[in-house]
Amino acid sequence: MSRLLRIVATASVAALLLSSCDGGVTMNQAEGTGGVAPPVAPQKQAQRATPKDPVAVASDRSRGSAGVIAVGGGDSPYNYGPTVLVENGRNRMWWCSQLGYAVPAGDDLLYAESASLTGPFTAPNGATAQPVLSGSVTGFDGVHTCDPSVIHVGQTYYLYYTGASGDHAHGNAIGVATSTDGISWQRAHNGQPIVGPAYDTIRDNTYGAGQPAVLHLNGWFYLMFTDTTGSAAGWNGAGQFVLRSKDPLFLSGVQALGVRGFSAVSGTNSPRARSVVDAFSADWMWVEALDAFAIAHETDTGTTITFWNSDFTLTPYEPVTVPGPWREGPGLVRTSEGHAPVAADDPCGRVPIDVVRATVDGAAGAPTDLTHFGMDLAGVPGCATKEAATVLDGVAVPSPERTMDLVVGGKVVRLERRSVTDRLARTVLDHRPAIVDQLPVAALIPAGAEVLRSPDGQTGVLVDDDQLWLIGADDVAALNSSPVRHTTRAEFLKYTPAGDLTKLRG
Repeated sequence: MSRLLRIVATASVAALLLSSCDGGVTMNQAEGTGGVAPPVAPQKQAQRATPKDPVAVASDRSRGSAGVIAVGGGDSPYNYGPTVLVENGRNRMWWCSQLGYAVPAGDDLLYAESASLTGPFTAPNGATAQPVLSGSVTGFDGVHTCDPSVIHVGQTYYLYYTGASGDHAHGNAIGVATSTDGISWQRAHNGQPIVGPAYDTIRDNTYGAGQPAVLHLNGWFYLMFTDTTGSAAGWNGAGQFVLRSKDPLFLSGVQALGVRGFSAVSGTNSPRARSVVDAFSADWMWVEALDAFAIAHETDTGTTITFWNSDFTLTPYEPVTVPGPWREGPGLVRTSEGHAPVAADDPCGRVPIDVVRATVDGAAGAPTDLTHFGMDLAGVPGCATKEAATVLDGVAVPSPERTMDLVVGGKVVRLERRSVTDRLARTVLDHRPAIVDQLPVAALIPAGAEVLRSPDGQTGVLVDDDQLWLIGADDVAALNSSPVRHTTRAEFLKYTPAGDLTKLRG
């Protein structure tokens, strides 16, 4: 039975292996105990000049699971290529596998979740895993669906994946599915691919386009992916290319990252003029505290994290490595929109880096044994700018006026009562990051400030006679010793909505 095409990123095997046989297993994989392909030639890997030396970043708090954290169960011969989101206290993971009862026969995307990264991950119904997307039978992804990358923007989950109708040259392309819960998926764009090979250069590696990694930043969907036909790919097809659009399907307003930055292109198959890292099967996230992209890719000693600034003009930090064995590309643990999780005890000085990756080749000769590895970046020069200080949103810090300052949307809401602060903030620090002094004070909420309650249950505290800050449950009013006045809906709406303090805890 055939499987998705497998990339082999070793110096001894430069070409893509193509096979189709009963009981055989071939897949889209960057394989190694740490092996990495030779560097891309300078003329192929266009890089921007670096105006200053990258900053070295220390690491500590090394961690990891004692063993395998998720399995496909049943007759699944492999488990690899995970994407992981942290949402509402759950670690939600999707990955590439195959289950005999999921039709058609080919790669399937599985789902499981856990309260801890050490596992075990299980499906909501208690099974080891749940198949959520398989081949469409008739479409470009008729046989195989693999390499998931999931984000949650607004009310919609977006799943970007590699699809193939069989094992043939340049047969891989990238599709999108959408969901309201991350489990039940519907193919978008009428089941058509959104990115295919550019065909800039034909190499021995005939994989095509795939291995997507997506994140959402400032209204833009950023898509990083492999294209072995890209002009800036390496001799073996390695390389990661970047497109962005405000349309999640990349059907309009598409920009491609080139040697001079982002520029508008007519379609997603525009020439691949610039690769951001010499790798297959990479993942990435946006790190608010560092104001930088972090790209995870496999190298000799583990998962290396490479950093780029927001416009890809410089690498602001030296690479770091999460050590350990691997047999396939990593899945970073990210927030809903593909950003780095925030360190509760030091949002500006620490960045948690956690990955899940396959660690062995199983009995079928395919990557499996999904395992967690992690560490913290420590002593980072985070929150150096107001843009980077967005990591403090929802964080409370000591105020110079013997109150507490709650950071909300790049501004400060000054609260007199510590008990109210504890109830509203997602975390409370015992120190005040210097950047907070540069944020404007939007409001002072004193003890006893009047609270208004509308007929539909909305509750807000009234500040400066006409500014209304939503505070949610009545217990916040009680903690603030605030009198509650019931109003009509019309009266409630006549006040200026200043902000919502009910969503800071996530």
